[in-house]
Amino acid sequence: MSVVLLDIGNVLVDVDFTVFCRKVSRHGENGAEELYGRYCVSEFKDLFDKGAIAPIDYLETIAGDPETRPMTIRELKTAWQDIFSPKNEAPESVREMMLSHTVWIMSDTDPLHFTALLNNVPVLRTAERYWLSFEHGYLKREPGAFHEVLSCSGQNAKQFVLIDDREDNCQCAESCGIKAVHFRDWSQALQELQDL
Repeated sequence: MSVVLLDIGNVLVDVDFTVFCRKVSRHGENGAEELYGRYCVSEFKDLFDKGAIAPIDYLETIAGDPETRPMTIRELKTAWQDIFSPKNEAPESVREMMLSHTVWIMSDTDPLHFTALLNNVPVLRTAERYWLSFEHGYLKREPGAFHEVLSCSGQNAKQFVLIDDREDNCQCAESCGIKAVHFRDWSQALQELQDL
């Protein structure tokens, strides 16, 4: 029985950071684009995902940005967490996968997002283990993320399969000897997993 390292974003849930950016922008769409570049796809966000920045510090930085409309930290936190929508086929697909595989969640995420996801996406609570970037300090595009999994688990790379929507993460896993399925949809992912 292999261990599936299962991604969250765009696998179990759809993710739309623009919802957050539009909600908090002081200057409409232009401001939303600025906020997106600064806080959703930046080195600063990578540091947050690696656990190098505390949630309150991250939110206070966004609150102090001139592009952010006046909001309480609580309102910002709620907006930050309200960017996910469940993939309807995910719960049944994960249950099917668990008939022949152990499932561990492996995600590049921050503590605010993971808390919201754990509270609102019940299928996440069925995983046996969690490998989260903010706890381990590595993103999945870095070999250290997979070396950490192998070192801490004491298992061989051949026992693992990564399912992830990002090709760079899949390539990194494969460079560490871990098989990968580049997720496009659940039907394709389950078929490719079965074919491995």
